[in-house]
This record gives sequence, structure tokens and C-alpha cells, in this order.
Amino acid sequence: MIRYIPLLGMLASCGNHSEADKSPNVIFILCDDLGYGDIGAYGQQYIRTPRLDSMASQGIRFTQAYAGSPVSAPSRATLMTGQHTGHTEVRGNKEYWKNAPMIQYGKSEEFATVGQHPYDTARMILPEIMKRQGYATGLFGKWAGGYEGSASTPDKRGIDEFFGYICQYQAHLYYPDFLNRYSKEKGDTSVVRVVLEDNIKYSQELEEYIHRPQYSADLIHKAALEWIDSQSDEKPFFGMLTYTLPHAELVGPKDSIYRFYEDKFENDPSWNAYFGSRYHSTEKTHAEFATMVSRLDQYVGEIMDLLKRKGLDKNTLIIFTSDNGPHQEGGGDPKFFNSNGGLRGIKRQTHEGGVRVPFIAYWPETITGGQVSDFPVIFYDIMPTMVELTGAEKVETDGISILPAILGKEKKNQERDFLYWEFEETDQVALRQGDWKLISKSGVPHLYNIKEDPTEQTDLAEDHPELVAKMVETIRSQHVESPYFKVTIP
Repeated sequence: MIRYIPLLGMLASCGNHSEADKSPNVIFILCDDLGYGDIGAYGQQYIRTPRLDSMASQGIRFTQAYAGSPVSAPSRATLMTGQHTGHTEVRGNKEYWKNAPMIQYGKSEEFATVGQHPYDTARMILPEIMKRQGYATGLFGKWAGGYEGSASTPDKRGIDEFFGYICQYQAHLYYPDFLNRYSKEKGDTSVVRVVLEDNIKYSQELEEYIHRPQYSADLIHKAALEWIDSQSDEKPFFGMLTYTLPHAELVGPKDSIYRFYEDKFENDPSWNAYFGSRYHSTEKTHAEFATMVSRLDQYVGEIMDLLKRKGLDKNTLIIFTSDNGPHQEGGGDPKFFNSNGGLRGIKRQTHEGGVRVPFIAYWPETITGGQVSDFPVIFYDIMPTMVELTGAEKVETDGISILPAILGKEKKNQERDFLYWEFEETDQVALRQGDWKLISKSGVPHLYNIKEDPTEQTDLAEDHPELVAKMVETIRSQHVESPYFKVTIP
């Protein structure tokens, strides 16, 4: 259940917030496959992230923040619906393009329909709640909440302006044949495809692909900046910037950022694509990955600078996080970069390294800078947090409002009973209660004490059978059967 705290009084007590009577703007930046240890503020040694490090030093950095799932689509579903993966409709990367016919774009062929399993249309999602509160809403980047033509595309789910990828499989190409758009201003009545004419002059064969000039990450970021620049203080806005960086494939412009890392890394490895891979072969994978993270950092800085130039920064809460742990796809090397911050596991695993993510909140003159919080937060907390922040009508969720913790009032925050994950692809279910974490793999429970053993090296299940039984009972109470996504419940 959600506990509500008087918002205006709380904001007024957190600093010189002269605009406490105005609805705050929100920018939620969700990057893709960035590990807990991939930025400087969380211990990264190789990659420069000065703007994110500055954001952390001027805001609050959470050290026990969790994605909703160890992969993209279900993690985003928990964020959008406020439900954990034992309840929400989308619990895995179910694809809808595999049996679609093909169509031609220049020298390339593409699927006629692309996308993933749709969000449940009977349940409101986060942008719909914000729109009801009078917010202008924009989403730029990856959607992954419904295939093209389904009942759950941005135009039907509370989004005013969208530009990016409907389909996360399409997002594996950074120089794609097309992107998707929905813009009332441009006269769209539904989501449309924007063909990248300069890209389709070249095929997707590597020899030609490397000459494609239209880099999707930059195009998406430009659209996001234009949308933010169009906003004013007359109407609050809610922007979800769901950037695809630094997900594979590991490619990008060979600009000054890349040249810096090309010089930095000696004996940089290459990665050769295997048959059927969506990712192209990549040379100098360490340089490419580091460039992608630094480019993301640059994007964040440009957003902060634009808000400040427009005089909107003091009434805008910015949250930065990642959708799951680090990847090793397409040449990714989380071991080299210590991308999981020394935690066990990576993407697709419910160990800490697969689900613990960076999480930074920044709000000038409202959040006192330089704070570090170990209060546990998880993606399905965002909906109740936005409900409290905006004064929206109460919504039943699996999360709690973490607004007090974001504002540095952790002691006023409602405590939670547990954190929950399940993931069909690796047949894992996980539950954290206090310092204890149970991970069930194909129905076999393993128990860890996260406080004493943060890297989950010692399985204590045999030593604490009563605790295991109690936690298994909680898992069984939280799991609702899905016709689409199956896991083995212990």
C-alpha cells in the first residue's frame, strides 16, 4: 500500500524551493545495459563520466537500487506498471516480428511488423498517469511495450511525442533502416516509420554498413533536446529518455571521444559476429564501449545545460538509472571494466550484478547535494513516487513511494517487506527480505546474506531451512501464473 506525505510541506522543508506550489517537471533517463560499476560515481576507473559524476555530487546517489528484471522489456514493464514480475503482464522478451513478412528499404530487407509483447491495456501505465495530471509527455529511445499496430504503442498509452525504437530487437542496430515516431505536431495519427534515407543507400552487410551516416543514438538525443527546448514553465512536463547506449552492438561515430579511447587502450580486442547475430563485427571493443558510455554522459550534460539555460532546472527532478546489469553481447567485456562493481552476475541473472543498477536523483535547491543512500529502491517504486510527487489519485502498486528518500528524508520513508524478481529465460526467481536474498534456480533455492556477503559467494540455504521455507512461502504468495512466461516456483 502507498503511504502519502504532504508534498508541498516536504518540498518546502528541503531547501529554498520558492516554486513549491508548481507541479515539478520530471526527466527520467533510462539507459540500456549500463552496469552498477560503469560510471565514475560508482567506481569506474577506465571511462570518463564527468557530468554524471557531477550530477551525483550535487544530488543523491543510491547504492542499493534495483532494476525490475535482469533484461530490458520486463524491467521497463515494472517501471511502467508499478508491478513486479510476478504480477505484471510483460515478464520477458517475447518477440512479435519473427513470423512477419519482409519489406524492402533501399538495399535492405526488414520485418513488416516489429516489437514485443504489449502492456496490459486494462492497467494504466506511468505516462498515462502523468498526462492525467496535466503533464506534457514525451518518450525518446526504446519503447519495448507493444509491437507495431498493437493496442499498446506510445500513441495509445499517454505519450504526446515519441521518437525511437518501438522494437528492442531493431535497437540492436545503431545505424538502422528506420526509426519510429508519433507526433501530433507533425500530424501523426498513429506510430509511423521514419525511413533513414541516407542509411538505406547501404546494405546491412558489414562492408557497406560501416558507411551508414545516421547514428540512431544521436538522432534520438537530438529529438529529446528539441522536445525539452519546446517546453516552458506554463505546463509541467514528463520526459522519459530511454537511451539505447551502451547496449550492443558496439559501434558509433569515430569522433574525438572514440579517438581518446582508441589511444587509451592497448591490445584492444575485436569481436566477430556469429551466424544469425543481429550485431555486426566490431574492432576495438573496449574503445567502442567506453565511447558509448562517455557519449551517454555527454547527453546527460547537454540536458542539464539546456534546462539551466531555459530557467527550468530548479523545478525539474532528473533521475538517471539503467534497465539491468551489464552485458557481454557483441564484444561487451564486463570483466575488464568491472562493470558490475564486483558484484556477482551480469545481465540475465538475478544475482546482484544482474539487477543492481546506478540510480542518481538531481534537483537543484530541493535535493541537498553530496548525499549517498543505501535505502533499497526498485523500478516498481517509480509509479507510486510519481503519484505522490504530482498529487495524482492513489494507484495500487507493488512498490512504495521513495520520494522521502530521494529528498534526503530517508527516515520518513515507508519501509518495505521485500523485493521480488522472476525471469523465465534463465528460470530464476529471487526475493530479498532485509539483508537476506533467496534465489531459486529451476526450483532449487539458494540463500545469501547481502550485508555480510554482498558478492553472494556463500550459499546458506542448508543452514537456515526455516528462513528458506518462509521466503519460499512469500514467493508463492507473489507469483501469479502467466500464459506467456513460465518459471519454476520452488
